[in-house]
Amino acid sequence: MDSAKEGGRIPAFSLQSSEGQEIKNDSFPGKWIVLYFYPKDNTSGCTLEAKDFSDLAGDFANRNAVVVGVSPDSIKSHCNFTEKHNLKIVLLSDPEHTFIEQCGVWVLKKMYGREYYGVERSTFIIDPDGIVRHIWRKVKVNEHAARVFETLQELQK
Repeated sequence: MDSAKEGGRIPAFSLQSSEGQEIKNDSFPGKWIVLYFYPKDNTSGCTLEAKDFSDLAGDFANRNAVVVGVSPDSIKSHCNFTEKHNLKIVLLSDPEHTFIEQCGVWVLKKMYGREYYGVERSTFIIDPDGIVRHIWRKVKVNEHAARVFETLQELQK
């Protein structure tokens, strides 16, 4: 299993967005990318995180950055999630979790004594040259989007 690392490149990907577009590494030329991985649409933490990133989408855009969320959910689920919460970010579907695994965020989890594989909530900031500049793993949702924005500003100095 590959794993994206700070200073390295994000693995190549081609995933469908909630708008039905094919999104690839080079779909945002000259832009910074805030790439965040989350477990499941319409769960409390994932909804809060998506809404927080959406609330800051204009600020990110003003800093030449696009926010992209990735989960194993279907396109239909992403469409419903986006519509229900009026999200202003790009959501990508990785139902086979291929890209999620390549980025090293498909991990063994434990809940109530049960072990299973799932998405480790993580965020990557990628510069316009495709280099991973910062990674957060095991993200706690509260104030996370604001911290990502602050870090983006620092990296762009």
